[in-house]
Amino acid sequence: MLNPEHILIPFETSELPGGPWLVFAPHADDETYGMAGSLLKASEEGIQTHLVVLTDGALGGDTENLVDVRNSEVHRAAEILGINSVDSWQQPDRGLTVSEELVGRICDKIREVGAASVFFPGPLEPHPDHRTTALLSWAAIQKLGNDSAAPNAYAYEIGVQNPVNLFIDVTKQRPCKEQAMTVYASQNGENNYEELVLSLDKGRTFTLPAEVSHAEGFYLYSKEQLRTSLKQVTHNIIDLYL
Repeated sequence: MLNPEHILIPFETSELPGGPWLVFAPHADDETYGMAGSLLKASEEGIQTHLVVLTDGALGGDTENLVDVRNSEVHRAAEILGINSVDSWQQPDRGLTVSEELVGRICDKIREVGAASVFFPGPLEPHPDHRTTALLSWAAIQKLGNDSAAPNAYAYEIGVQNPVNLFIDVTKQRPCKEQAMTVYASQNGENNYEELVLSLDKGRTFTLPAEVSHAEGFYLYSKEQLRTSLKQVTHNIIDLYL
């Protein structure tokens, strides 16, 4: 017999993860498209949230002075979302690689903000910078090991569905998420991202109560899962389907 649905996907929403939060976004906009509703909800509940944008986003369109434009956009979005701090590490767009230097830098940032919950893109995201950000964050959390600074690890969805075991109801936050997404004019001119993101959030309510109009999906990794590779853990999750 195959696993029933509730083994594969939640049928109810969850409370917010504990704070402070530290979100790693490959590019300026990923934090907003992926989890703006949850960031808004965290701010409303008094949870500190911090953002690190890893790349300069230089290849995300033809806008003049694009790096500066995207940096300005992320700060405006962060103000709307109630994010307490924004760092931009200016790594090359589509050139992000796993390195000891970056892993160490992530460890230092986790310690600096005292993060209880760290968020990174899901492993099935198509963009290589998204998956590299996941690998970097995973390596840093593993490196912290039993360190008192070791946080809980959460993957979030940006452009496509990933494995999830936790949903946050963002029905009330949806209008403000839409407002934050409009800030990214340099990116929204490249595709209908706003419409696609809201469709993803809507689709994630398939197993949820009717009063939940939009939800953001996450995967909370267990301490046991964090002792192995992200690649192996992802394969193990997919194996649950068949």
